[in-house]
Amino acid sequence: MTFPPRKIIHVDMDAFYASVEQRDDASLRGKPVVVAWKGARSVVCAASYEARTFGIRSAMPALRAEKLCPHAIFVPPDFSRYKAVSKQVRGIFERYTDRIEPLSLDEAYLDVTVPKRDLGSATAIASEIRAAIFAETRLTASAGIAPNKFLAKIASDWNKPNGQFVVKPAMVDAFLAPLAVGKLPGVGKVMEAKLAELGITTCMDLRRFGAEPLEARFGRWGRRLHELAHGLDAREVQTERPTVQISSEDTFPTDLLLDALPPHIRRLAASTWAGYGKEWQRHPGRIARTVVLKLKTADFRTLTRSLTATAPPTSETALAQTACDLLARVGLPTDTRYRLVGVGLSGFAEIDGSLAQEDLFASAV
Repeated sequence: MTFPPRKIIHVDMDAFYASVEQRDDASLRGKPVVVAWKGARSVVCAASYEARTFGIRSAMPALRAEKLCPHAIFVPPDFSRYKAVSKQVRGIFERYTDRIEPLSLDEAYLDVTVPKRDLGSATAIASEIRAAIFAETRLTASAGIAPNKFLAKIASDWNKPNGQFVVKPAMVDAFLAPLAVGKLPGVGKVMEAKLAELGITTCMDLRRFGAEPLEARFGRWGRRLHELAHGLDAREVQTERPTVQISSEDTFPTDLLLDALPPHIRRLAASTWAGYGKEWQRHPGRIARTVVLKLKTADFRTLTRSLTATAPPTSETALAQTACDLLARVGLPTDTRYRLVGVGLSGFAEIDGSLAQEDLFASAV
């Protein structure tokens, strides 16, 4: 088995939002900190390691976090500070490579196959980056070093917090063999259960099951799982990730019935359209063809409805109307209440000559 001659580092800041809060407020250090607005409608943005010992995790309803740890300290998020630190960390990355793919404010892939500063190995570069992050931000980061992105991301979680782990090409087969399938990207609880029904719980089980039977059961995703079980990932580090979706969403103070949602949809459509206009300014010629409506019920079920029309929406009004029309396709009982609604644009593609590009964003820029 051969691997691309790449040296990839995945850097992941440790409990980033919570760690920034603990760094900036000494009274929070060593205590269970939950970054979230406290209240019935809030969800957890981040939890310190002290809070995680109680089972608190990101995206968990804040009320559940309170029940798990009644003495947790809730701190409202301050994204302007988090973005400033993220920019500072990005500056450290740029000393070693220009091939950086940010995944979020707190993690990124770095391709150091041909680094700006050659320290002899990607492992040494990762160590120096982590040391610089701590010296300059007083925050810790973990890193994974591997021949590809998939392996590097798994490795960065191996010695958290404040550690790093390297997966050399010769180690790949042995490293992955006992790995639980739930660790593979895209394998959630439902897929994990389906695989378990087939007797598949580890990457070794995936290898033994075979690519063709997996593809027969799960389509192309089944074959992709088989490739991941062998550590195969040909994706390059993308220095500028193309926009996949632009969206705006809102959680209501009280749950609403479906027929009360249109005014909120129109408000969110205006925000999404403004973001679309900014994207157009950065990348003229890329249009979004799909309108997406996202809903979350009072019992936290999430559903989406979408429409890909022959012609893309050409105004904020058209976007709002299409999103409102998608309400007719929700299909839940009329007494269902909703806690969140979102409006998005996706399905980005290069524009063709038949569309009036100069008029597309007249109302947005």
